[in-house]
Amino acid sequence: MLKIRPAAREDTATILDLIRELAEYERLAHEVTATDQMLAECLFGARPTAESVVAEWEGQIVGFALFFTNFSTFLAKPGLYLEDLYVKPSARGQGIGKALLIHLAGLAIERDYGRFEWAVLDWNEPALEFYAAHGAVMMHDWRLHRVSGQALHKLAEEQSVATVN
Repeated sequence: MLKIRPAAREDTATILDLIRELAEYERLAHEVTATDQMLAECLFGARPTAESVVAEWEGQIVGFALFFTNFSTFLAKPGLYLEDLYVKPSARGQGIGKALLIHLAGLAIERDYGRFEWAVLDWNEPALEFYAAHGAVMMHDWRLHRVSGQALHKLAEEQSVATVN
């Protein structure tokens, strides 16, 4: 039997293990620097910055979704941004991924959010097909941009130059 529930602090290590599995699949394992403590602080600390739900199949956590609130100025409403959705390969084909997606869509409606969105690697055909089958539309006109690491620090250091008198 499938159960989807909010993640609890004691699920942190399992969620991090699933994040590492996802990173392996996405060929990004070298980018995972998260620790149990860091993840617990983000999900359950004094000022949580993300939320997670877990999927239990026969009492075992076999998947998760991690998400946070973003905001649309055009709609003047928050949105739900899905950072990760992952189901262990051994548990696929049981409708667990779909159940997680449906659960999050329900949260977005319940919270009166204007959007539910996420990014998918362009080579991940199974994920692209899965999401399209459930009504997701790829935003071809938009390109994700990121500033991180040294580039982020360099940009922040330009603050003193950009200060207007």
